[in-house]
Amino acid sequence: MTSTRERQRAAARARLEREMAERAATARKRRQWQVSVGAGVAVLVLAVGVVLLVNLAGDDDSTDTAADPSAAPVSCVWNEVPQGERTPTTKDVGVPPTTTPPTTGTKTMTVDTNFGKININMDLSKSPCAAESFSFLASKKFFDGTKCHRMFPGMLQCGDPSAKGKGYRDSDGTGGPSYRYANEYLPANERPAYPAGVVALANSGPDSNGSQFFFIYQDVELQPDYTVIGKADQAGLDVIKKATEKGHDGAFDPSPGGGHPKNDITINALTVS
Repeated sequence: MTSTRERQRAAARARLEREMAERAATARKRRQWQVSVGAGVAVLVLAVGVVLLVNLAGDDDSTDTAADPSAAPVSCVWNEVPQGERTPTTKDVGVPPTTTPPTTGTKTMTVDTNFGKININMDLSKSPCAAESFSFLASKKFFDGTKCHRMFPGMLQCGDPSAKGKGYRDSDGTGGPSYRYANEYLPANERPAYPAGVVALANSGPDSNGSQFFFIYQDVELQPDYTVIGKADQAGLDVIKKATEKGHDGAFDPSPGGGHPKNDITINALTVS
């Protein structure tokens, strides 16, 4: 009886030992599999990292274009005014030679007036066609000798090629080049849309931009319908304020409003660099 009990105990110990050994073996296999998988994941992560690094260090031009939508090419359409629709105030100097201007970087437009120089920074990623048009017109001396012909509270309008000489006050403000082009950067999400210092394009309706532009010398509430071409620096803003300090003569009141500046404000030269 005693020997039978001992044999049963021995058999139970043996089973327990086998189970313990099997569990240990299973645990070892599990650890080995985890190590293998972990190493594989590490290799995969490393491989992905290498691929990303290679892509990021690849061709600079393609990467920059993809990362910066403003670097994408644009196509400017210069819509020539039909001969039958041109007026005596239309000045035909042709159209800009390119339809694909640069869309990165900046240009400086300098308006040299009888009150001082006004430097305007133009962001080519926002209004590249407008910048190209002004560069072209400046190269033709389109603005030289013209006078700023209209003024509202907070705004001074210039760029009419017919506003010249002593009789410029007879100008109806319709002058411009023989082409038109589309709106670009419209500050729809900015408040105010046109703060002091902004320079924007005058128009006679959507996509009718020409050569006329206006300086904002104090914050004004306007609908965001006018393409922003750039912004004057503080020194230039001071020049505009000095030039407009006498106000206007009310010649265009009550409609469309405003008048000729009481000071003669002459653009001696307008250049773009």
